[in-house]
Amino acid sequence: MIVFDLRCARAHVFEAWFASTSAYEEQRARRLVACPTCGETGVEKAVTAPNVGAKSNRGRAEAPPASQAEALRKLVALQAELLRRSRWVGGDFAAEARAMHEGERPERAIHGQASAAEVSELVEEGVPIAPLLFPVAPPDQVN
Repeated sequence: MIVFDLRCARAHVFEAWFASTSAYEEQRARRLVACPTCGETGVEKAVTAPNVGAKSNRGRAEAPPASQAEALRKLVALQAELLRRSRWVGGDFAAEARAMHEGERPERAIHGQASAAEVSELVEEGVPIAPLLFPVAPPDQVN
């Protein structure tokens, strides 16, 4: 497989995978390659830099740019505040969320644990849930 950066006639740049260069050329000639943004089939290879792998002896990873680190700090602080305002329900999360959705309990902010199957069922039932951004230890397991 080979990946190409392509540009449509409207200057949208996108990536596409092909079995080979000849497969790309054939599909392009038959106008089967289309821009995912606008649908334009007039596409050409965009100018790209070569993909050069990192040296294996580089040592530890570089720190993220300051803007990414600041964004991460803000996300952590936001989640901490949301958790502070919500109630831990542990493994009863699915039952509690469902009961609130069905009007059997008053709505309130909760957080807890649910299996993948429980999450799928809640989503299928239209229960409004969202995953936490970062893992949270149950309150009785926090030092």
